[in-house]
Amino acid sequence: MEFIFKAITLRDIIKEACVETFEEAILAEKKGADRIELCSRLDLDGLTPERKIVEKVLGALSIPIKIMIRPRPGNFSYNDQELNRMKEDILFCKDLSVQGVVFGLLDQNKTIDMENMKYLSDTADNLEITFHKAIDQTDSIIDEIDRLLTIGSISSVLTSGGAYNAHAGSRLLKKALEKYENIITIIPAGSITKNNIHELHQIIGAKEYHGRKIVGDLDPN
Repeated sequence: MEFIFKAITLRDIIKEACVETFEEAILAEKKGADRIELCSRLDLDGLTPERKIVEKVLGALSIPIKIMIRPRPGNFSYNDQELNRMKEDILFCKDLSVQGVVFGLLDQNKTIDMENMKYLSDTADNLEITFHKAIDQTDSIIDEIDRLLTIGSISSVLTSGGAYNAHAGSRLLKKALEKYENIITIIPAGSITKNNIHELHQIIGAKEYHGRKIVGDLDPN
């Protein structure tokens, strides 16, 4: 039986698999991922992958690829040197014609650093831009998304609704999906797997979902 929520069937949704190796990327595509987000160090919640891995994955996959742009673990407030590194990584991605980049910047008050978000977004230019789960550290996700919209080039927001996983944050996720329908894509994330996506889709009803195991275990062994 196929679950339907707001006329969006599971067959229609986009499943974005979060991967950190070439082998995982290949396996994710084979298992039915519609898109991948390529990172390194997922044990640190994801950092910018090495350029040679980006090139290798891009050359091997037929599905779209987004690249994490995060120069270090820890908070999301970056100094000038780190911002320049992020800019160079974004320009590298542009040269390779990846589908999109994923980054997020906060200030010391844990609100979006609008000045530097605009700076990096202008650098990304024609790439799709996803503001990542740094949004979950803000006091008001809805207010911060409203601010993001003023930049004009952010295409999606990755969030667990401010909770420890998508199920716990489902109420806010549904609110955001309704408020921003056809304005900006809200991508639920947070412990979404092949085993629970059916149930979560009935509750949340999004068009896209993100997860480490969204198409199953990606251990090539």
